[in-house]
Amino acid sequence: MVDRWFGSNHLPLRWERVLPIVHLWVHMTYCLGILTRHGLVMAADSRTNAGVDYISTYQKMFDFSAPGQRVLLICTAGNLSITQAVINLLQQDLKLQESENLHTIPTLYDVARYVGAKIRQVQQQERPWLEKDHIDFKCTMLLGGQIRGEAPGLYMIYSQGNFIQATQETPFLQIGETKYGKPILDRTLNYDTPIEEAAKCALLSIDSTMKSNISVGPPIDLSMYSTNSFFISHQLRLSLGDPYLDKIRKLWEISLREAFERMPNLDWDHYRGESP
Repeated sequence: MVDRWFGSNHLPLRWERVLPIVHLWVHMTYCLGILTRHGLVMAADSRTNAGVDYISTYQKMFDFSAPGQRVLLICTAGNLSITQAVINLLQQDLKLQESENLHTIPTLYDVARYVGAKIRQVQQQERPWLEKDHIDFKCTMLLGGQIRGEAPGLYMIYSQGNFIQATQETPFLQIGETKYGKPILDRTLNYDTPIEEAAKCALLSIDSTMKSNISVGPPIDLSMYSTNSFFISHQLRLSLGDPYLDKIRKLWEISLREAFERMPNLDWDHYRGESP
């Protein structure tokens, strides 16, 4: 907390205790995963902001796959220092060939538990200091992939280390700034959606979010995995001004406008006399 005096030509000076601007810093992003019977799509933006005048780019999708044996993708959102520390611990365990690491754990469910434990470990170390300065310490992660002998899976891991799993009834999960990109997912996706269409839907979901929220922006990382291939054959990064991003944004806006114009007007006379 800091002490400041406030006043104007017409108002007396007053003293207030206020929070420094750093306490208002946020690290927003948008990531999503889509699981269908045909495979998995994961997408993430790369923008991190601490206010409208401090915007930077950080990687939010990480590939921990062991081609031929397992595919593991992790997307992160929330406090950047916490998520970077967790990713670093996962990388260290692999480098040091610890007995428990992302390449030795036998099931995707157990991988989710392992990642959740790493989040709790970092939280226990850093949370008291962040809370002391009123800094938001929360984070969430998406874990998607397939381990040989299992079906593909998709998990959302919370800041407390617990998690939920995508299902046939709810085949997508989102983290970060989720509300703007959710309607198109609700209206177009199901468990039988072809994987190419799921990838297109993911990009439109991110574009819709970028249109409405400046805290989400390119480059966009996109990965598409086909069931039982155990190899990510399609992985790309779309930068600002990418021709395909520009094309789908324009086409989507035109399509929405045309659909809106085809909607019938209200028949006010039909409801006459029914007002409360």
